[in-house]
Amino acid sequence: MSIWTALLDLLFPPRCPFCGKIQDRSGVCPICQKNLPLTREGESVRLLEAGLRCAAPLWYEDIARQGLLRFKFHEGVSAADCLGEMIAQCAAEAFYGEFDLVTWVPVSRKRLRRRGYDQAELLARAACRVWQAEPKRLLRKSRHTPAQSGLRDASQRRDNVLAAYEVLDPAMVAGHRILLIDDICTTGATLRECARVLREAGAAEVMCAVAARTPSEKDGKTGKSS
Repeated sequence: MSIWTALLDLLFPPRCPFCGKIQDRSGVCPICQKNLPLTREGESVRLLEAGLRCAAPLWYEDIARQGLLRFKFHEGVSAADCLGEMIAQCAAEAFYGEFDLVTWVPVSRKRLRRRGYDQAELLARAACRVWQAEPKRLLRKSRHTPAQSGLRDASQRRDNVLAAYEVLDPAMVAGHRILLIDDICTTGATLRECARVLREAGAAEVMCAVAARTPSEKDGKTGKSS
């Protein structure tokens, strides 16, 4: 261990990405590891509208929900590496050999200034490190919208993000099979809108991966949406 690494660990000790407990090394603490709401084989991929597939290693409930809310709204950026690694493993298992480009769902400039970071970008970069690759910035949020978490109705969520994203350079998209990364999937409205504009720009295929998704009736679960 270098002196610099030791100093960083002293100033910013590793914390469990889900409960926030300080521990000796980075990663999930033993207690959370036992209680993580992991999606099982056959459950990890959800088919959204328009044939869009979305893979998730976790259900968006219990300690996974708590950890992701901390990561998203309370500067829990240290959780990105662990969550990104989980996304990478899940996406590789679900979509092996099916994508050649990775991007993320961007936040608006207003939200980026307020929050200081783009949580989906952090996840995409962490996932790509596992694959020794680099994600590409393909999308821009062209207008600021109210947070999706404040909208309960699926139609409201869909209308909220309609025409809110645009492709930066269609030449970077055309012909590519793209993995689109975000933090959470509830109704899937944001992912569907981003996939739509990528496809209209010429993407050959778009699939999605998130850290966690809300259980649906088809899953036989009753998790709470947010």
